[in-house]
Amino acid sequence: MKTLYFITGSQDLYGEETLAQAAKDSKEMAAYLNEQLCGIAGVVFQPVVRNSSEALDICTKASSDKDCVGVIMWMHTFSPAKMWINALKALSKPMLHLHTQYNERLPYDSIDMDFMNLNQSAHGDREFGFICTRLGIKREVVSGYYKHADVIERVRHFAQAAVAVDFGRGMRVAMFGNNMRDVAVTDGDRVESEIKYGWNVNYYGIGDLCDIISGITDEEIDAKMAEYTEKYAMNTDDLAAVREQAKYEAALEKFLARENISAFTDTFQDLHGLSQLPGIAAQNIMAKGVGFGPEGDYKTAALAAVLFKMAEGRGGATGFLEDYTYDLPEGGETELASHMLEVSPVFAAEQPKIEVHPLGIGGKSDPARLVFEGVTGEGIAVSMIDLGDRFRLVCADITLVKQPEPMPKLPVARVMWKLKPDFATGSAAWIYAGGAHHAVVSTALTADDIRLFAKMTGTELVVINDKTELNAFEQQLEMLDTMASFRR
Repeated sequence: MKTLYFITGSQDLYGEETLAQAAKDSKEMAAYLNEQLCGIAGVVFQPVVRNSSEALDICTKASSDKDCVGVIMWMHTFSPAKMWINALKALSKPMLHLHTQYNERLPYDSIDMDFMNLNQSAHGDREFGFICTRLGIKREVVSGYYKHADVIERVRHFAQAAVAVDFGRGMRVAMFGNNMRDVAVTDGDRVESEIKYGWNVNYYGIGDLCDIISGITDEEIDAKMAEYTEKYAMNTDDLAAVREQAKYEAALEKFLARENISAFTDTFQDLHGLSQLPGIAAQNIMAKGVGFGPEGDYKTAALAAVLFKMAEGRGGATGFLEDYTYDLPEGGETELASHMLEVSPVFAAEQPKIEVHPLGIGGKSDPARLVFEGVTGEGIAVSMIDLGDRFRLVCADITLVKQPEPMPKLPVARVMWKLKPDFATGSAAWIYAGGAHHAVVSTALTADDIRLFAKMTGTELVVINDKTELNAFEQQLEMLDTMASFRR
């Protein structure tokens, strides 16, 4: 189980009785938060910090503990902030500064100076907040009584983001083939991705997969076919094509397990030894939480895996989608998102159908794929791009809508959405920001979750929502470019 350290600040000035009470209160608070975060991360009480030596020790311990994904800091009393300087400089894990109190209400009839000195978070947290700002420490600040539902929800989201960032730190990504030839936006600096996010991205020849495919047995294919018929509606007589995809998926699962891979890419330009482009094979694997990016788009594949991890335990869908085409009636513009084959069935509004259709690219035989209409509701679309000197996340609020009319001749899964604040503004802002045509779409996460991820990883973020105004948005982009040029 991954953990969050619950670290309480105080000082020696108050005496043993006050420190003992601070420790008792903190243990109780940590135990309560641990119950509330069950299934995400354990909250582990740490001894109350009284001086700079103890502060450095606990921050060094947190940074070196492979199971610790972050820290929750809280100043029960006043804690002089100079004692935290070296400790905070040594801390390498995400920080939540919880601005709260042990007591919800003031004891109006009995309050005295002893109570004031013990319950001094209003004082201590401001002192601690100053030194974090002075040191340029990126952290999440959550204010409010620690048992209130809104506070717990924000702490829970911090924990989920911290777990996801930690997951990414050791993640391995496989690229079957390389980036699609001559395409710019899906490419990126794989070395910098590992330096910044911990994503270990490596090339594998498609032959590495073909070697495994050649050893897949009929029994293994039959097991996959049984899974398909249980989950999906068979809408084809070409069972040989479906069995070919089942063979691919069985081989992919073996490869992913053998190489400890959490996300992968392929490209229709490198299919030597395969008779089909992986369709249902990739779709079914995506539904199990494995990241995927087509055409060698490793950034989208890795981001999909991390965001899927962040969304664990929440309702909704998370996965790769591609901007494809528009429906542009004046005032009612919508986008149709899909891909040639690879859309995760987590986005299906109804039971997906297995169908076999020609694919007019790649020069291979007709692949089996899942066909369905998409879910509806509020969501986000997130694109990661490499600007050469930095990565940028572009996050747009979207509303997923039901397709207005049937599309009987479109043999792929499809999802439709409306851009915010409107089509003209939302699409222009995305293009000004350099957002890719590939994105991770989620109805489980919000822009606030992406903000947490960006903060924890030091990634530039721009958000497009119902408040976006293009002039101000362009000025924000110019300011970010200027700041980047100063850093260079």
